[in-house]
Amino acid sequence: MTMIRFEPRNEFVHAQQKLRRFLNEFEGAVQGGVHFEMGSFNPRVDIAEDEKSVHVHAELPGLSTEDVKLTISEGVLTIRGEKKRQEEQPASNFVRIERSFGAFVRQFTLPENLQDDAVTASFTNGVLEITIPKSEPVKPKEREVPITSATPKFSQN
Repeated sequence: MTMIRFEPRNEFVHAQQKLRRFLNEFEGAVQGGVHFEMGSFNPRVDIAEDEKSVHVHAELPGLSTEDVKLTISEGVLTIRGEKKRQEEQPASNFVRIERSFGAFVRQFTLPENLQDDAVTASFTNGVLEITIPKSEPVKPKEREVPITSATPKFSQN
């Protein structure tokens, strides 16, 4: 009698591969061989700071300034907008669609040392650049506290 070692991990991987093949075949049959990748648009953001300010760069390809709204409220920077799908020609025969579309919201909590009333923003070549200046650090005031001599509140007898 031959002994076969049971390895649960291999069985799981095998079942996963079978399910993936089934779903790929089903997707191909339903869509006529066209492969779609689903996902919503989520802009990539870089945040950097220097001695004077914080800089936020958001990639927003295909959008215009009318498609984007920028707000700051209670120390939270919000970039909101929508990347709309352009109407395609009905005769187009897509083989693959990878571009993402849809509404998006990105929010970032700002440090307290920023002047959120002096924010500037510009939009060039699909990149939104936001500059938030830092506040001057508040130096604690030092004052001398006078010390008075007091008589003891209790007496020894």
